[in-house]
Amino acid sequence: MTGSPPEFPQLHPPERETLNQFLDQHRAMVLASLDGVSDEAAGARLLPATDMTIGGIVKHLAHMEDLWFTHKLLGAAFPEPWTAVGSDETWAWASAPGDSVESLRHLYESACARSRAAVAGFGDLDRRAALPSFGKAPVSLRWMLVQMIRETAQHCGHLDLLRDALRPPV
Repeated sequence: MTGSPPEFPQLHPPERETLNQFLDQHRAMVLASLDGVSDEAAGARLLPATDMTIGGIVKHLAHMEDLWFTHKLLGAAFPEPWTAVGSDETWAWASAPGDSVESLRHLYESACARSRAAVAGFGDLDRRAALPSFGKAPVSLRWMLVQMIRETAQHCGHLDLLRDALRPPV
């Protein structure tokens, strides 16, 4: 990754702040993974064992931000560009190769800003979301924050591997 790494989270903040700091740290890593990447490279299949692309991962994570925090947590309608696809996770992956790095960056930053606003106004970590998850029951804000930390961190690892594939052999 290029650029400087995000600041390490504080050591002794309250739980909510800890969760937000770790999620924001991983969000910053996602954005940093776009630094210096061409539009062509963002949409390219860089590793033979996977169809994942840098752009596909970033677009998928933007979708997950809006799915969990805008849609599930608040019960609000999906914002653009998800209104037509709703919870269909495959569209983000499949449509990303046609997107520019700048549009992917903007999409992800906008989704993260909506998520931060949703979380900031939601209240207690134990409060349940407006809509059920996995067809069962609503999960807590705490659960959603941990889920997004897990998913974003997992995909940061994928982004690292894809970025490594862009480097010329030594």
